[in-house]
Amino acid sequence: MAGSDTREITVNRAPDSNRLRCGASYAWRGFAIIREPTIRAFVIIPLLINMALFSLGLVCLAMGLNYVMDAFLPDWLDWLAFILWPIFAVASLVIVFYGFTILANLIASPFNGLLAAAVERHLTGQDAVVEFSWSAMGRELLRSLGAELHKLGYFLIWALPCLLVFVIPGVNVIAAPLWFLFGAWMMALEYIDCPLGNHGLAFPHVKNALRGRRSLALGFGGTVMFVTLIPIANFIAMPVAVAGATALYVEQLANDSTFV
Repeated sequence: MAGSDTREITVNRAPDSNRLRCGASYAWRGFAIIREPTIRAFVIIPLLINMALFSLGLVCLAMGLNYVMDAFLPDWLDWLAFILWPIFAVASLVIVFYGFTILANLIASPFNGLLAAAVERHLTGQDAVVEFSWSAMGRELLRSLGAELHKLGYFLIWALPCLLVFVIPGVNVIAAPLWFLFGAWMMALEYIDCPLGNHGLAFPHVKNALRGRRSLALGFGGTVMFVTLIPIANFIAMPVAVAGATALYVEQLANDSTFV
């Protein structure tokens, strides 16, 4: 499914005031795409994996927040819980949900690659049947493992400075919005990697593809983040995001990019 890593995307940097809204529209469009008859069969396994891991993530989040508040907040500062709970909740949602998104994508990566290929073929008018082979899935799993480790390193490098914002008086008021923006950027990188990975492009190329279209990426990633916070809808967030990211690639990146 993935070829050799020898190509790089050059992004069209033409101004577009509607990129944020355009990116968001691709995330919502994923809901419609996964209902297509030729796509449904590729959604089942990613859906089941996402349901299981997000359920686990919600349980861990609830237990973790209660433990942190009970263990580190003295009784005489109980009144601060009203202020700290929303801040810690937003930060924890980003950390836990993105962490479980990495895990879910790693486990489901071969199936997400098949889903992305099926969506791309559907959107470009080609035959929507994607041939299954264990060798192709093995190659995709190895590629995805390397990509996820690279993304994890990238996440940690930027997450640590963002975490420091929470403990700086005065500045910490922007901590929650900053975390949301960072999470939106990471979500965009996570899912747009699926269609680009099918074309043999590694994580650095994904960053290069989106660097010149940050508003487009943040609109898409922010909407995916929002969907993950909606009960029930968060169970189908992964296949929806893969489908939407593939549509974004086909219509916004592939035609306007030069593969060297």
